[in-house]
Amino acid sequence: MTSVLTGDIIKSRSIKNPEVWLSTLKKALTLCCKNSSDWEIYRGDSFQLELENVAESLKAAIYIKACIKTLKGLDVRIAIGIGEKSFTGKTVVESNGQAFQFSGETLENLKKEKINLKIKTTDEPLNHELNLYFKLALTIMDHWTVNSAEIVKLFIEQPNALQEELGKLIGINQNAVSSRQKRAHLDLIMQLEEHYRQKTKQLMA
Repeated sequence: MTSVLTGDIIKSRSIKNPEVWLSTLKKALTLCCKNSSDWEIYRGDSFQLELENVAESLKAAIYIKACIKTLKGLDVRIAIGIGEKSFTGKTVVESNGQAFQFSGETLENLKKEKINLKIKTTDEPLNHELNLYFKLALTIMDHWTVNSAEIVKLFIEQPNALQEELGKLIGINQNAVSSRQKRAHLDLIMQLEEHYRQKTKQLMA
């Protein structure tokens, strides 16, 4: 059992210099997965990432979204597929199996449905439940400002840091960090992330 995130950058062509978002995406994928053979950027603004630790897949999606939304005007669509892996290729995009098929198919549906995050597993009731949560969460995450996205990104990178310490990293005080986290509804998003971890354990049983 593995998890696969397939995504693409929304409005990437609005940025004249693609290196601006490309370097941000590469850093995000590298932090999500240290093994560079487990992620790839292809077709210009599309990417795929495999995480064998299924429980980490939503956190990775949230982190990638936060990173991209630190760039004004950009967003990202991400489809999570969880299932078996039947073939390991030289690169992640050459690998195959349920998880890869689920993720690829779901990304195509996202474009039609105009939704930015969705999951598909072998468990249909679980899919329905998690996708409802995702839709609700997207009413928050799709509207993150650059400042909100930056504070979510920092929190995931430094989960044990105090607000004061996070503030020093970006030159603001503790109160400003607190207010930005509240505006980003960070507590709520991380509660969903924890709930997701518990729910996906059922798939591994």
